[in-house]
Amino acid sequence: MAIKGSLREASLPDVLQLLALGQKTGCLSVADRANFGSIYFDRGRITYASIVNRPDRLGDILVKHGRLQPENLVAAIEVQAKDRHRRLGQILVDEGWVSRVDLDHFVRFQIEEAVYLLFTWTQGTFKFEAGLRPTEDELLVSINPESLLLEGARRTDEWSLIEKKIPSFDLIFVPNAEHVTSDEVEITSDQSRVLELLDGARDVTRLVEDSGLSEFDVGKALYGLLSAGFVQRAGRSQAAPRVAVNEGRVQEHRNLGIAFYKTGMYDEAGREFRRVVDLKPEDADALAWLGLVALRQARWQEAVDTLAPIVERGHAPPAVLHNLGVACEQLGDFERADAVLGDAGTRARHDPRILTSWGIVALRRGDYAGAAGRLDRAREVAGDVVLPPVWYWARSLAAAGQGNIEDAEAMLSEAGEHHPGHPVLVTNRAAFLELIGEPDQAASQLDELLAEEPALPQAWKNRGDLHYRAGRYDDAAASYRRAIALQADLGDDVYFKLGNIAFRAGDQAAAAEHWTRTLALNAGHELARTNLEALGAPE
Repeated sequence: MAIKGSLREASLPDVLQLLALGQKTGCLSVADRANFGSIYFDRGRITYASIVNRPDRLGDILVKHGRLQPENLVAAIEVQAKDRHRRLGQILVDEGWVSRVDLDHFVRFQIEEAVYLLFTWTQGTFKFEAGLRPTEDELLVSINPESLLLEGARRTDEWSLIEKKIPSFDLIFVPNAEHVTSDEVEITSDQSRVLELLDGARDVTRLVEDSGLSEFDVGKALYGLLSAGFVQRAGRSQAAPRVAVNEGRVQEHRNLGIAFYKTGMYDEAGREFRRVVDLKPEDADALAWLGLVALRQARWQEAVDTLAPIVERGHAPPAVLHNLGVACEQLGDFERADAVLGDAGTRARHDPRILTSWGIVALRRGDYAGAAGRLDRAREVAGDVVLPPVWYWARSLAAAGQGNIEDAEAMLSEAGEHHPGHPVLVTNRAAFLELIGEPDQAASQLDELLAEEPALPQAWKNRGDLHYRAGRYDDAAASYRRAIALQADLGDDVYFKLGNIAFRAGDQAAAAEHWTRTLALNAGHELARTNLEALGAPE
């Protein structure tokens, strides 16, 4: 299930209700301008939530609330640095520095506060991806979203009032000397804690950090104190030195870019990495991410233009070489792709992904023996790891190219066991079934695939080709029309065959239109040109 939309059209609480009722498992990503948050679900219950660049680490929260001594937190971090498989929370409990009850309480507190803050976001977008889970090092809970909705709605209403008096977290407030508290005036414990910290230097952000309270609780306390006249606004906090601010901004944009990328929000990811490059033009890491984003969006030339300068500087990591090679291969620059991927394969001899891409380049160049050798090496270094569908696609074609039809069919049968129903592998298998004289079985496999996945232009084209070669021209034309409706530039041969079919049916106008389209896609298609000349139609 894919759910995405604008927060202006659907509020976050409404989306949470939908996911809870549907008992969904996955990640809900929320983006609001330069902010990014995520909420994870397991069968409709919230298990984890976080906001990028928000200083709410669990250890800091425990220290602020007096449940953990600062020196013990430092010691726990040092232990974790030596044993990264142990979670920080588990170390704190094992060493007796924090009780299990306190740990569980503040993990839940941390997650609830993140969700409540996300409720206040009213602009931006949301996207739910099924099946995604938090990383293994996160401490998880199980919260019924409905238990947060009422409190979240109350906070959202109150926050809209608070923002009128506290529109920015860089504001500084000081006690009002004309309104001194007395025994007759009762203030809350949160208000008392905030009041004690108003020294003329702390802004609202510092108040949140030093008080141990949440943003909402600090805002609510300040709102009450302002309304009663106990505090007044004194100005804004001074900006940190330019270098420090720039480094902080760089890391914030980088964190956001990575978070956006991991949830498939590539436009937003590209925006954040471009901001990093604006601040640090020579940042190779950000440029590498931009190249990867371009790859994901099939902007091949942009990927080459972004990644090539990194490689030209020297000492580019294998991942950058791999991505550059893939982009060159997609552009048809097989010679450069072969050289770049060969370099990547030399540096990362045990990476099956790089060896697979290198094998595909050989396949595209017609070097079937070379492709088979590289792909077999990829399988060898992968060991017991199941290879991706693209490996089976390439290896079966390499076998067929060498005339080993039985080996090709065996590869596709094995692929079907590991990746049943994968569209590329099904279409490949259909092609081989036709090749060995089983066109009806080939057509049947494509029909089953398209019944499940009707939006596959290549599968419709393959189905049309089967019918065309069998002389079933009406069925072929129907399949071709479905294919180009899904992807208009699928290939010049589709339009050429549609022109042939129209000409056979006596519709010369339609034939001329299709052949003209063929030449628009491929100006070197001489048969289409000859046919148009025979009709006397202008090109």
